[in-house]
Formats: sequence, C-alpha cells, structure tokens
Amino acid sequence: MSISQSALSTAYPTLMRYFGLPMSSIQWLTTGFMLVMTVMIPVSPWLLANISFKSLFLSLLAIFDVGTLLIIVAPNFALMMFGRVLEAIAVGVLFPSYQTVLLKITADKERGTMMGLAGLVMGSALAVGPIISGIVLRFFSWQGVFILFLLIITVVLLVAMRTITSPLSLTPIKLDWLSALSSVSFIGLLYVLTQWGKTLVFTPFLGQLLAVSCLGLGVFIWRQLTVQQPMLQLRVMQTFNFDLAILLTGISYISLIVVTIIFPLYYQNILHLSAFWSGLALVPGAVVLSVLNPLTGKLADHFGFKTILFVGMLMISGGWLLLWLLHHQLNLWWLLLLAALIEGGNAFVMMPAVTMGANVLPGKYLAHGTAVITTFRQTLGSFGVTLATLLLALPARGSTSSFRKQNQFHLVFLVFLGISLLGLLAAVVIRDKKRTN
Repeated sequence: MSISQSALSTAYPTLMRYFGLPMSSIQWLTTGFMLVMTVMIPVSPWLLANISFKSLFLSLLAIFDVGTLLIIVAPNFALMMFGRVLEAIAVGVLFPSYQTVLLKITADKERGTMMGLAGLVMGSALAVGPIISGIVLRFFSWQGVFILFLLIITVVLLVAMRTITSPLSLTPIKLDWLSALSSVSFIGLLYVLTQWGKTLVFTPFLGQLLAVSCLGLGVFIWRQLTVQQPMLQLRVMQTFNFDLAILLTGISYISLIVVTIIFPLYYQNILHLSAFWSGLALVPGAVVLSVLNPLTGKLADHFGFKTILFVGMLMISGGWLLLWLLHHQLNLWWLLLLAALIEGGNAFVMMPAVTMGANVLPGKYLAHGTAVITTFRQTLGSFGVTLATLLLALPARGSTSSFRKQNQFHLVFLVFLGISLLGLLAAVVIRDKKRTN
C-alpha cells in the first residue's frame, strides 16, 4: 500500500499515451490519491473505536483489492481514477490504524524496535515505489504494476482471515457529522498547495479555495476542542514532547520526499542522466533507509529517543549542508552518498519520533495521536514538495543555462538546510519523559 503512493510516477508517459490525456490529468492519479488519503486519516480513531480491528482490517484490504481490480480492467480514465480513490480510502484509514495497534500491543521498552519495522514499511516502500514500477514496466504493461498489488493484497487478505485478531476494546461513539464534513477542508488545503506547486500561478480561484479551506479547518478544530467526544482528539497537542514528535516526523518526511523528487531532476538536468539511470540512482539511499530502519528502533530502546533523534537530525542537516557547500562540485558519487546520508537520517527520526510521541500519551489517546501525526506528516510533505517546486522555478543568475539551474538547486539546498536545522533544534529541547497510563 505504501508503494502504491509513489509507484505511478514512472508510468505517467505510458498512461498519457494509453488514455490520450495530458500530464495535468494523469498526475491526478497521485495527487487525488494523496488528497483522499489525507482526509481519511482523521476518521481512523472513530473507526477503531466503533469497529473491531479484524473487521476493519479485512474491509480495508477488500476495498483496496476492489479498487485495484477496477484499475486493471478500466476502459477509461474516470473508472481508473475511481479505483485510485478506493485504494486511497483504504490506505488513509489503515496507515494510522495499524500503527495504533502496534503501539498498543507492544511494551514500552520494545516499541522503538517494533516501530522501526513499521518505518521499514512506511519509508522504504515509499522510496522504492518508482524503482519497482520502473522494473515492472520494462517487462509488462502498466497494468502489471496493479496486478502485482492485487496479488499481494489478496494473499494478505486470505491469510488475515485466519490470523488477525482484534486487540483493541471498542468504545462506541456517535460520529460528529459536522467534524466529518469540515475535515474535507484538508483536501482543499492540499489541493491549493499541489496546484500552486505544479502551475506556479496563484490564481483567484486558488485564493478563494484557500480561504474556504482555512475556514473549514477552523470549524474542524473548534469542533474537536468543544464536543465531548471529538472525532479527532486534538488535546494530545497539549503535550510538549508530542508536539516535537509532530515537528520532527514532519521535517524528516519533508527531507525524504523532497530528496526522491529533486535528486532525479538534478541527475537529468545537471548530470544529463537518462530517466532510467536517474531512477536507479535512488536505490542506494533506499537500501540504506531499509537497513537502518529496524536498527534505529532498537537503538532508541537502548539509548533513548532524544539521542537517536538528535543523531538523525544531525545526519539530515549535514546532508543538506554538504549539498549547499559543494553545489558546484557535485557529481554522481557525491549525490549518492548525500542521498544515503539524508535518507539514513530519516530512519533515525521518522518512526522513532512517532514512538516518542506515543509514549507520552495515555493509552486511550494512541489512535488519536497516530492520526494527528500522520495527518500533519502528509500535509507537511505536500508543503515541502510545493516549496521545492517553487524554488526551482525562480529565476537565477548564471552565465549559462547549466549554471542557472545549479544556482536554483543551490537555493533549494539552502532552504531545506534551514528547515532541517529547525528539526535539529527540536531534537535538542526534547524532554525525557515516560508515558502516563
């Protein structure tokens, strides 16, 4: 499911030819997926409280399977888009839900290790999605990517029918429909960010949509703070370490997703590599991320979260700093090394920060805590992509086109260095506290 978020980027040209549509339409297979996924995340605590986990888990797998099957047989783009919406609904609910279950059934002293394995899925799969789809597309049609998804999820569904249990006690609550409706404002906010990043023009329509979305977001926040049983318990943000966890996981996610987007652009526009080789150049960083994710969880259990998070943000900041300092001397080997450094730092930060945030919350708020962190992470990731795109579009000085492009990347490296230093400061001020039951 994590791979499905990023796997389609390499298939865009094929899909454009197949459906006879421009890139602006095809990219909605990813953008729309992200929007629907984000708006479903806040609903996950309510679903966990009202539906047994086994029933919810099996239902989400079935929804993802149905959506994938529709995509495979889709005769037109509209049906394919509907299939992607079904996939996004399943992913948006399952991502925070499975983290909540892992945190609930794991002892505090082992949570770092367990969430390190979760990080292996979340981060590594996102990084290798374009690589896997690129390999599949070299031997099969674009439907082959989704047939792979269908086979894997179907196997998981069949196994889950016999193995999955429901470890969470149900506390049925009535759905606050005003909260549910106002949560759609997340879609509007992310739409504005993504469209602004793609068109580089802030139209009056985007301005109006931004105003309406901010108003809806205000209503959503007001409802969560005033109703007795909110859909999403925002009071978890009254805890200092939890707020730092949101910031740290968001900044690490920004660095991860921006690296996977701007490095291929650097390879192609500055080093003049082909799209295929620029995709393969992402493999070393993804391997480092995959290897370190389970290890950093164990290290966090042993040395504490503050130390591990500081090391991770130091790696991320160091990577952006070296990119900024060496921007005119960067070659393929430097970029491979620095991508591995930044992605390795992500392994030290993203899931350990989630675990640290969970450890300071009462058990009854775990579902709300993971949903809040996941929502903010998706939103900040969209902001990071938009910011990087806008910076690369700014006019730059230089005697040649290549130098102007290098200067644009230089500005990107500087800005994200500043963002990572904010994360480094957050890691420094973490308070070592245990969770209260």
